[in-house]
Amino acid sequence: MLYLDYGRKEGEWIPNQFGGHENIGAVTLLKDLNVLLHRDFPGAMTIAEESTSWSGVSRPTYAGGLGFTFKWNMGWMHDMLDYFSHDPVHRRFHQNQITFGLLYAFNENFVLVLSHDEVVHGKRSLLDKMPGDEWQRFANLRSLYSFMYGHPGKKMLFMGGEFGQWCEWNHDTSLEWHLCNFDRHVGLQRLVRDLNRLYRQEPALHELDHDWTGFQWIDFCDAANSVIVFLRKAKNQDNQILCLCNFTPVPRYNYRVGVPAEGYYRELLNSDASIYGGAMWEIREAFTQAPSSPMGCPILLAVTLPPLSVMFLKRI
Repeated sequence: MLYLDYGRKEGEWIPNQFGGHENIGAVTLLKDLNVLLHRDFPGAMTIAEESTSWSGVSRPTYAGGLGFTFKWNMGWMHDMLDYFSHDPVHRRFHQNQITFGLLYAFNENFVLVLSHDEVVHGKRSLLDKMPGDEWQRFANLRSLYSFMYGHPGKKMLFMGGEFGQWCEWNHDTSLEWHLCNFDRHVGLQRLVRDLNRLYRQEPALHELDHDWTGFQWIDFCDAANSVIVFLRKAKNQDNQILCLCNFTPVPRYNYRVGVPAEGYYRELLNSDASIYGGAMWEIREAFTQAPSSPMGCPILLAVTLPPLSVMFLKRI
């Protein structure tokens, strides 16, 4: 990442489309830098930590953009951390925070970030931000990570988050590696490992990260149960993964969702599995039961949603 600080000199600043002003020299420098880097170093990535609504940060310069490869999705990060900080009993009143990011998810080539900025200066570690007792804190964090991997956009997790540090990050000390001697921390680490493996292996989770054709809502309206369901799709639209999220500590028995095709749905990953330190609500397979039409889907699937969990299912 590149940080630039330009002094204001007369004649260098012009109005932009948002009512503010922009520095012509800085914008030109960033555009030229990105053009040269991508031309001379194929495969190189430039990532903008940019927190405004500046348009086209990750669009090509020939299309009027700044030419960055990716842009940090700061709005998603703030919404997610705020949503998961709420006690689950109150999350029904904040359903919009978990769904709002899809309104702009494809405006840029976004990276979903849980960065160093959020675990320093009194903000507490990610695990310490989670509400509830120790079991619920780990379950909430596993749900957050799993939802991030199901959500469109590339992923970034800061060191120490993968095994659940209790303390804030401190550049003067090492990470709390001793926590990896405890089962729940090891379980969280296993989950991050398996999420990375699944993300690489399943095209539906990465091929169309920046295109609407890679995502379809199944149900985003069940605020009463704090449940959302959506599909991720690959370039081959028959290659789909069903993502089911239950953000309360209450299991949802025989929960019914619409799916586009009938058959058996195999569990690819369940954040509540015992190997991750969960409560062992492991659903190996689910099968379609009857025709229906929720959210425009022709087939009905009934499945038990474990507490504070995210599941990935794939039709077999």
